[in-house]
Amino acid sequence: MSIERSEAENCRAGASPASRAFGNRSGCPTTARQNRGVIARYRDFLPVNDETPVISLGEGDTPLIYCPELSKRVGRGCHVFVKNEGVNPTGSFKDRGMTVAVSTAMERGARAIICASTGNTSASAAAYAARAGISCAVILPAGKIASGKLLQAFAYGAKIVAVDGNFDDALRIVRELGVEGDFVIVNSINPDRIAGQKTAAFEIVDELGEPPDFHLLPVGNAGNITAYWAGYREYHPHQRSGRLPVMIGCQAAGAAPIFHNRIIEQPETIASAMRIGNPASWKQARAAIEESRGAVDVVTDEEILAAQMWLARHEGIFVEPASAAAIAGLFKCCDSNEAVYSFRNISEGRRIVCTVTGHGLKDPDVIMQRMRELKSVPATVDDVRRAIDL
Repeated sequence: MSIERSEAENCRAGASPASRAFGNRSGCPTTARQNRGVIARYRDFLPVNDETPVISLGEGDTPLIYCPELSKRVGRGCHVFVKNEGVNPTGSFKDRGMTVAVSTAMERGARAIICASTGNTSASAAAYAARAGISCAVILPAGKIASGKLLQAFAYGAKIVAVDGNFDDALRIVRELGVEGDFVIVNSINPDRIAGQKTAAFEIVDELGEPPDFHLLPVGNAGNITAYWAGYREYHPHQRSGRLPVMIGCQAAGAAPIFHNRIIEQPETIASAMRIGNPASWKQARAAIEESRGAVDVVTDEEILAAQMWLARHEGIFVEPASAAAIAGLFKCCDSNEAVYSFRNISEGRRIVCTVTGHGLKDPDVIMQRMRELKSVPATVDDVRRAIDL
């Protein structure tokens, strides 16, 4: 391999601005100073080899944040942590799986990728396709995508097609196009996506020293709960985790096919990322819940929006509505008599992780509607002091 090609591949693998400052004349970093990314960090657990061209944006290694106010809500000396996936390169957890899916697609000689999306997958796929220098097609349900996510896909140069239907219609079309061989599908029906997403569970175990007692997360297309459970189970035989957590999935009340055990023909929820009526990983998610002796529960749109604001104002973590479903689910476990899984009688000192999947700026439409119009005041200290009114 030539030196020039090696340097180019190093750039594709991702590097921080700081590392570029110590790179060579081409502006590419030296290998020693690259951001690791999930493939570099967990290569032995992923479907890659020495010949796989790594397409990375430095994803993963997201913070596991101890949340004292959430811990107080649970009580009993329990400790609550938030795994904040919104700080990934495109603002969501999808980047973990996309780096693996696009890297393996490149190894097989792919020239284009395709996905159906409620938003986050489209942004991630478009970004990693741009990084790889290949084409990306995104099939979206018309009028059902948050503005922040749609703008991302456009900015990264994806070919965007809106269809008259819902996400399930879009995925059906993508499956058919994938069979023809012109595109590699990068939805979570691609097992390489799930493989990449399981690295979040590895990180939690590495940081805590063992898995949490309970893990709550939003469930839309159900790939993420599937991936976390796979990650926890895979670390277990390697003596990197002594036990397995109880998995609790949280679905929006208007889009809860797993909870109701039936397809929802017209799923509706304010949490656009969860507006899915027939999850692709339904069977695997159900297995994760049953094997972990966990549960799936529902939260209303009102509970989701209240949890979104609470988390921002009490813990300083701003997430999109779909992410807040995990926090709303935690509150329900603690406070509601209708909770499928109650935390009222859990043992003291338990450790609980809530995964929040996307940044609040990914889906700002609803919260913007709740903001009052800003009115200006005269530029004097007294007028500003009165306006602050603290």
